[in-house]
Amino acid sequence: MKDLFGKAILDYQTNNYPEDLITETSISEADEMSVSYLFRSHEEMPKLEQKALVLAKGKVLDVGCGGGSHSLYLQEKDFDVTAIDISKNAIKACQLRGLHKARVQNVLDIENDSSQSEQTKQTFDTILLLMNGTGIFGTLKETSKYLQKLKSLLNPNGQILIDSSDIIYMFDEDEDGSFLIPADGYYGELTFTVQYKGETEETFPWLYLDYNTLQNAANANGLQCELVMEGEHYDYLARLTF
Repeated sequence: MKDLFGKAILDYQTNNYPEDLITETSISEADEMSVSYLFRSHEEMPKLEQKALVLAKGKVLDVGCGGGSHSLYLQEKDFDVTAIDISKNAIKACQLRGLHKARVQNVLDIENDSSQSEQTKQTFDTILLLMNGTGIFGTLKETSKYLQKLKSLLNPNGQILIDSSDIIYMFDEDEDGSFLIPADGYYGELTFTVQYKGETEETFPWLYLDYNTLQNAANANGLQCELVMEGEHYDYLARLTF
């Protein structure tokens, strides 16, 4: 991947003439997004994200941290927070912003098997997946693999705080009030394309999960799922525990 999202983040952090990102999905037209949105302050964050940060406790893992705004807020509140992202450029920007524990890593690659000692195991009291945290699952089929991994990273009484949206509203409505969604696959499975400074990223899968589907997937993987808060536009924050 060209890491265009990360390039935009790093350009913004280093004042290297950042431009708007252009994003497009398989069900929506191209739309511009200011990179500054990824650097928003706590006061500028949506209520769902603010709520998640209020609920954070103990040792925190911020998965898909992007520009690091959530982690920075928690670090300033004296939390022990680790921020990870698959983007090298985004992590470099996080480090330049002052994040103490920011590293390039895929959450699936964090090692914490039973052969490790308690001192070397990487486990957390709170795992954050925000800004459509279910997106990194990619597809519904891959969801169980991610949930099992996240579950294995939790300490006893730990929690996963994750947000997403029910995007059924984006589909046309039939005369009987039902939505005209594709017959094959799950309607929240999209493909995503990013353009930045004339370059186009390779298309990648991105998943939006409605709450009931997330709850069913969580239960199937030995996790309890609680609806913490609903947003203003079909979005929600959930807490997963075991």
